[in-house]
Amino acid sequence: MALSACSASDGGTSSTRDVSSGSRKGQSSTGGGQPAPDAVAPETGRSAAPEGDAESGASTAPDVKAPDYLSTFALDVDTASYGYARRTLGDGRLPAAEDVRPEEFVNSFRQGYERPEGNGFSVNVDGARIGSGKGGDGGTGASDWSLLRVGLATRTAPPASERPPAALTFVVDISGSMSETGRLDLVRKSLTILTDELRDDDSLSLVTFSNEAETRLPMTRVKGNRNRIKDVVAEMEPAQSTNVEAGITRGYEESVEGHREGATNRVVLLSDALANTGDTEAEGILKKIDSARREYGITLFGVGVGSDYGDAFMEQLTNKGDGNTTYVGDETQARKVFVDQLPAHLEIRARDAKAQVAFDRKNVQQFRLIGYENRKVADEDFRNDSVDGGEVGPGHTVTALYAVRLREGASGTVAEATVRWLDPKTRKAQEETGTVTTGAVDTTLWGGENDRLQVAAVAAYFADRLRGGDLPGAPGLGEL
Repeated sequence: MALSACSASDGGTSSTRDVSSGSRKGQSSTGGGQPAPDAVAPETGRSAAPEGDAESGASTAPDVKAPDYLSTFALDVDTASYGYARRTLGDGRLPAAEDVRPEEFVNSFRQGYERPEGNGFSVNVDGARIGSGKGGDGGTGASDWSLLRVGLATRTAPPASERPPAALTFVVDISGSMSETGRLDLVRKSLTILTDELRDDDSLSLVTFSNEAETRLPMTRVKGNRNRIKDVVAEMEPAQSTNVEAGITRGYEESVEGHREGATNRVVLLSDALANTGDTEAEGILKKIDSARREYGITLFGVGVGSDYGDAFMEQLTNKGDGNTTYVGDETQARKVFVDQLPAHLEIRARDAKAQVAFDRKNVQQFRLIGYENRKVADEDFRNDSVDGGEVGPGHTVTALYAVRLREGASGTVAEATVRWLDPKTRKAQEETGTVTTGAVDTTLWGGENDRLQVAAVAAYFADRLRGGDLPGAPGLGEL
C-alpha cells in the first residue's frame, strides 16, 4: 500500500459522480479543501453528475458543466442503524429502507487502523479492485471498479482512572410504549450496570418523562450514593404518552444546573424515540436546548430500545446535539455499551470533525460515497468552522467507503483524504491528510488477504441491498 500522511493546524451523497471533464484545471471551490494533484474542485453551487459514460457523454442524469472532484462529509460514529436492523431481522422483518444507513453498518465493525500517538486522528487509506480488473467480474459489471477505504482513528481511551470526571444526566422514557415486555427492564438493567462502572468522583442525575418530565434525582456524586441511585432507577414505572421535548428540555436544565468545570458534561437519552406529545420534530426540540449546548458544551448520547423504534428521529437529535447514538436490543448489548463503551468514551477528542476526499481526474472517472447522506457538507464549507461537524471520542474509528471507477491505464494518485477538527479545549483547528495511489488498490477485494476490508465491504453491500441500492459489483444476497 502506498500511503503518505502529513498534518497541519488551522491553516455526499450516494449518487455516483462523473469526474471525466468540464472543469477548469487548478481551481478550488471557495473555502474548500485543497484538491489532490491535478484534481479539479467544483464551482460553487453546481451539483455533480451521477453515474454515466464519461467518454461518450451519455449519462443517467442531465449533463453538468462542472463535475465535482471533492467529497465532503461530517464524521459519524453512530451504530444504531446496524443494531436496530439486527433486531428487526431477528424478529423476522425487514428494516424500513429509510432506517438503513450503510456507514453505521460499516462503523459497527473493528477495522484495526493504526492510531495516532497524540490527540487528533490517523488517516488510513487503502482499497482493492471489486472485479478482477481483466474483464472477469463474475457478471457484476465491476471489472473496472475499485473499493476505496478511508479510515480515521483516534488514540485509544486512557485508563478509567485517568479520564476527567463525568457529570451525566440520564433522561429516561417511561411512556406507555416503554411497557412493551423488556423495554423498561432493559433500561433499568443498563443504568444499574453503569452505576457500578462509574468512578466515585463522577456525578449523575436522573430525569424521567411521559406526558411531562420529572427530576427523580438531582446531580449527585456517585461516592456513597450508589445504592440510592439504584433505588431511584428501580422505582421507574411506565406511564402515558411520549413527550421527548419535555424530557430533553428538563434534562438539559438539570445538566446546566449541575454543570462541572473540567468534567465531561453529557445528557444520555434512553428511549424508543416514538414521540407523540409536545414538539415531535427534532429541529424544534434542538432549538430549545441550543444555548445550553453551545455555552456549556453539553453533548447528547442517544440509546435506542424497543422493537418499534424511532430511529430517524433519534439520529436527528444526536447528530445536531453534538453527540452520537447506539441501539441496545438485549442485556449483552447493554453491557457492551454501558461497560465497554460509554465509561471509556466519555471524553471528546475532536469537535466538529469533517472529512474531505479529493479525487485525481487523471486517474478517476467516477466515484460514489457509500452512505453518509445525512452527514453531507458543502465542499466550500470544509474549512468553515462555524458549520457543524461530528464529535469523536477516544478509541473511535470512522470508515468511509467509496466505489471508484479508475480510468484505463491509471497510474499514480487516486485520492487525497483530509480530516479537519477543532481541539475540544482550545477550539483550534487541526488537519491530517493521507494520500492513496493506484498501487494501493491493485489487489482483488474478494481474493486478497485484507479480511477487515472484506468485512467492511460486506457490511456496506448488505446495507445497500436492504435499502434497494445498486452499488457496482455488489454480490447477491446469498453470497453476502
